[in-house]
This record gives sequence, C-alpha cells and structure tokens, in this order.
Amino acid sequence: MTEAKGLNKPVKLKKELAEFLGATELPRTEITKKLWDYIKANKLQTKTENGRPENAGKFIVADAKLLPIFRNTSSTSKSGAVTDLTNLNEGRTINMMQMAAVVAANIE
Repeated sequence: MTEAKGLNKPVKLKKELAEFLGATELPRTEITKKLWDYIKANKLQTKTENGRPENAGKFIVADAKLLPIFRNTSSTSKSGAVTDLTNLNEGRTINMMQMAAVVAANIE
C-alpha cells in the first residue's frame, strides 16, 4: 500500500475542527469536502457579504457550529493578504476563497 501524500495525507485536526468533524485526523481533501457538505446541507451560502443565507453564492455564513473553527483563523498568505477571523460574529460571512486559510489554521 502506498503512503498518502500531499492533500491526501491525513493531518492532525485541532480541537474545534476535530469535534465538528468527529475525527482527529483526516486528509485536507476530506476536511474541505465535509465542511462544504455541511455548508450546503445547512444552506449557509449567500451572494452578498453578510447577507442572509440563500444556498448560493461566494460567501459563507458563520453559524454557531462553524464559528469556533473560523475564529481559529489568523494568517497572512504568500501574496500578503491577511485573513483574520478571530473576531468574527455569528451570522457574518467569510469569502469562500478564505476556506483554504480556515482549513490550514485548524490543522497541526
């Protein structure tokens, strides 16, 4: 059996994400898929920043379950873009492009 590498290699999840997903280790691809499954199942997408959930659009509404995961995120990308969600409130949105930063912030 070949060892999983890259995005398919299991990574250790931080407490909030582990509780949310019910696992302590998962590959990044699985983490992202499970987060999107939850977002879609709960209709947490909106077309406008901080808009009401409409089940479509590029913004993700933070509900009570996603909020602790999103709040772990404070990072600067290689391009210098800052993603700081530490003060995010329930009902506010993040841009779907920030999901990679969220996943990265919630693994060890």
